[in-house]
Amino acid sequence: MQAEITILIYFIFIVGIGVYSAFRIKTPDDYFVAGKKAGLIPVSGSLLATILGGSAILGTIELSQKLGWPGLWFLFSAALGLFVLIPISKYVRRYGNYTLPELLGTFYGKKAETISSVIIPIAWIGIVAAQIIAAAKILNGLGFISYQNAAIVSGLVFIIYTLLGGQHSILKTDTLQAVLIIGGLVFLFVFASMNPMEHTFETFRISKLFNASFSLIDLFILILTYSVTFVVGPDIYSRVFCAKNEKTASRSILLVALVLIPTSFVLTYLGIYANETDAGIVAFAEHLLPGWAYGLFIAALLSAVMSSADTTLLTSSIIVSELITGNLNKSNSLKLTRYFILITGAVSLLIALFVTSIIQALLLALTFFSGAFVVPTLAGLLKIKVNKKRVATAILIGGTTALAGKIIQTAGSELVGNTIIISSYILNAAILWNYKKPNTNSGKL
Repeated sequence: MQAEITILIYFIFIVGIGVYSAFRIKTPDDYFVAGKKAGLIPVSGSLLATILGGSAILGTIELSQKLGWPGLWFLFSAALGLFVLIPISKYVRRYGNYTLPELLGTFYGKKAETISSVIIPIAWIGIVAAQIIAAAKILNGLGFISYQNAAIVSGLVFIIYTLLGGQHSILKTDTLQAVLIIGGLVFLFVFASMNPMEHTFETFRISKLFNASFSLIDLFILILTYSVTFVVGPDIYSRVFCAKNEKTASRSILLVALVLIPTSFVLTYLGIYANETDAGIVAFAEHLLPGWAYGLFIAALLSAVMSSADTTLLTSSIIVSELITGNLNKSNSLKLTRYFILITGAVSLLIALFVTSIIQALLLALTFFSGAFVVPTLAGLLKIKVNKKRVATAILIGGTTALAGKIIQTAGSELVGNTIIISSYILNAAILWNYKKPNTNSGKL
């Protein structure tokens, strides 16, 4: 009963923050990027809370239950991506303003901006759906509500909260949510460590990072499809755009990358521990923790889900609004963004009602995104010369090829699927770098 009361209070609090923030919105900048005034703590807290969403927490636990210690690589890959982002984050903030498509438009023109503005929100629907799936599994694990009803309730709370306060409310609550997430995980880890199980626990050794179920090629594919989305990602860039300056953005990224490493160990340990006890993580926590600590842990899981869901939902909607208005400073851009929050949230909720695998929903979306956008975005940020006329073609072919490879891999043909995923990057780069220097001797005798 304590957990149910905690959840009710948490949901009321979140919606209340959204209502409060709605009255604080004075300009489109407040809603879209919190006025570009955020300091180290709010940017770091928001970035950490966004990354440690329900898909990352439950996804890492789900992987570690299946793979063992190789589950560490899920968040290790995220940290690796952030370390790579640090030196180029200054260019992201320098050349961008609100969104990744806008950044691509700066590099390659309107056509690239338009095609990315269409593709990214479609791909990111899967990310929002993954958060709703995670929240539904958490609530369903408590035993008082069905998965379908839990998905509907959590989805509606996400949508309402994001709709009301935008980035202003997200930054307000994300730091608190980050504290709840880390606090809840630490409580569970401490209690698990103090209660050794009857089964033989597989202790960590370096040799355990790979096994028959997870090889070097699997790690390579994880880096290509997951790690790179932290180097080039609309949700990550949205935190960079909120920072008050370039130094704040780069320091926040470094801090979060360092926090992810021990967090990965905690989550993987908990996943292996829960697997040994043959219990889902929610049931496992209920058995292990006292009532007050269990309520805190559930609030932490919901905080994780909420922080990722609101960021991805808002980012996707801003991108579509910018596509239609052409300029987010126009008077109708705020109203359009809120309409698209409703539409995107509703579609994501429908997906969550029929697709119940967190990792499946997450990696399908991220694989398509990474195959499409990583190469052209990095080329633009690093000022590598490419054939600008072929950027849209490279995005479409790269993303489609990567998605096809992921589907084939999921169907069971891992070697074929992985080969196709790798080839998507090669195809993308080959199309972009088919660049011919102008003939300076034309017209001369």
